[in-house]
Amino acid sequence: MAILVEIPPPLREAAGGNVHIQVTGTTVGEALTDLIRQHPALGTKLFDNGQLRPYINVFVNDEDIRYLEELQTPIQDGTTIALIPAVAGG
Repeated sequence: MAILVEIPPPLREAAGGNVHIQVTGTTVGEALTDLIRQHPALGTKLFDNGQLRPYINVFVNDEDIRYLEELQTPIQDGTTIALIPAVAGG
């Protein structure tokens, strides 16, 4: 099995049009580092000065990492990481 990152439509252009990207790592942070290594254009979309942008929500198997161990949340084969940008408007 693999670790999959689900790419939402607003980020797909920076991810080469991919819906899912297979990554490696033992934590969410390592997985996102591998994701950016594969698709560098995602770097500025996800991070600002090394910090995850506040409007990017990250879920590991449907659990918000803010309520887990944030970027240090452990992952393993079979994990799905979903990137969910916040939507605003009115």
